[in-house]
Amino acid sequence: MTVGSAGRTPTTAVPAPVWRVAVVLASGSVMTGLDTSLVNVGIEIIGRELDASLTEMQWINSGYLLALAAALPTCGWVSRRIGTGRLWLWALAGFTLTSALCALARSADTLIAARVLQGLTGGLLIPTGMAILGQVAGSGRMGRVIAVSSVPAILAPAFGPIIGALLIDNFSWRWMFLVNVPIGIVGLLVALRVVPRGAAGRAARPDVPALFLVALGLPLLTYAVTAAMDRRGLFAAAVLAPLAVALVALVLFVHRSLRAAEPLMDLRLTRDPVYAAAASTIFFSSAALFGGLIVMPLYFQLAMARGIIDTGLLLMAFSLGATVTFPVAGRLTDRHGGGIVTVVGLVVTVAGTVPMAVLPSDPNVVLVEALQVVRGVGLALAGSPVVSAALARVRSHQMPDASAQVNILSRVGGAVGSALCVVVLADALADARSEVEVAAAFRSTFWWLTGMAAVALVLATWLTRAQRGARRTGPK
Repeated sequence: MTVGSAGRTPTTAVPAPVWRVAVVLASGSVMTGLDTSLVNVGIEIIGRELDASLTEMQWINSGYLLALAAALPTCGWVSRRIGTGRLWLWALAGFTLTSALCALARSADTLIAARVLQGLTGGLLIPTGMAILGQVAGSGRMGRVIAVSSVPAILAPAFGPIIGALLIDNFSWRWMFLVNVPIGIVGLLVALRVVPRGAAGRAARPDVPALFLVALGLPLLTYAVTAAMDRRGLFAAAVLAPLAVALVALVLFVHRSLRAAEPLMDLRLTRDPVYAAAASTIFFSSAALFGGLIVMPLYFQLAMARGIIDTGLLLMAFSLGATVTFPVAGRLTDRHGGGIVTVVGLVVTVAGTVPMAVLPSDPNVVLVEALQVVRGVGLALAGSPVVSAALARVRSHQMPDASAQVNILSRVGGAVGSALCVVVLADALADARSEVEVAAAFRSTFWWLTGMAAVALVLATWLTRAQRGARRTGPK
């Protein structure tokens, strides 16, 4: 594909079969996105009915997240073994089945076990779907396809809590899991007709030591970050011990993967400057996104004294701003490149976050909502374009590895950003004795969010320069 004299890349229409595949693959995003946000609403209700403590019930989420983290690194190897499309179909069927098992659970232990199985299938579902999209869309259309396919992921946090509350009020908590079953069945039936299976090629025997290291490191890192949020501190033994083991395991995994002839996960993709810059940006932009997602509900409830329902409605401004921007972001990415669009998005994100860091203790709710729309627009312009930039840089057979790495960086970056915001906010709120001091605690946290977005902006500038250099030197 050539670049026009004005620096623009001519774009071609996305064929209808590609959109059909994208719509079907979105069923996986809808299920996993809704599942997490729905369960958060029902933790207390589930514990009461199953006669379990709140500590036990936290493992409904923690077990899912740990299993998901363990499954992500295997995505590339299994895709090469059986074909990317086949893996997605099996993962969708598995997620649907385990959702039913969660709904049928009669004790906390069986529910947690079912959630672990659900996490394993969910860890394969999302990166595999992203890999298929990258393969069928091609680099010239990837921006639009990835952007539109990202809409369900950003809408789930907005509508999930409201849907969950309605299901609990009118039916029971079991419907929070059962709602996935019809979506999964319909998605599977349609997917059998439209999703390409992919070639089942040769895959080396799995590197067992590498698998052990990453399957140990990522879940322990996830656990350490979750423990930091629960304990509202970074220096407790329950945080530092798993964090240290996780970092050692992951460093050894990276060392082994870079030296292996046929690694479990191809980390040599990061030797490409464009891919490396995009991957680094993804980590910090995810920290800014997910950090904001965990801070804003607390801001509405603690700083603005809003109830749960009001909070859910007020949170929609961010998601709606992002939703209407995603299609625009996709078109701009395919025309101008993901780097420059991400830079613009992060500038907008910073512009929407800085005012939150200087608002008074009695802010105008209309102004706060307007700033949330701005943040939604900015993070939509920064989110899918940088993912598209990373995936557009790899070859088709490398797509499963690249999509798994993108998902790992996004989830770990989001977890780190969330933990950092919770720790900073909790530490500041511990000494707050008045509305003014509560507002000051949130202002401090918003400055941290601004810093995360600013670091991502610097990295996105590197990405833009790397893309310009790649265009001068020709195709990879």
